Amino acid sequence: MARTTTSDARKKDTREKIKLGGLIVKAGLRYEKRALLLGALIDLSERLKANEEERSRLLAIGAEAFGKSDE
Repeated sequence: MARTTTSDARKKDTREKIKLGGLIVKAGLRYEKRALLLGALIDLSERLKANEEERSRLLAIGAEAFGKSDE
């Protein structure tokens, strides 16, 4: 039973990572270097912690981008 739980958790983790990778593609960043992407995400994380207005602004941009797609 524990093996099934571990397997299910791994599958769920894999699906989540695939979806996150899809966000990189959707944002037009597919061909950027991994170090740049990681640096940008770390910087974004810090900015979001410090600025709720920035969080709201970016959330609106993302919601609009999803609204323009078939998702």
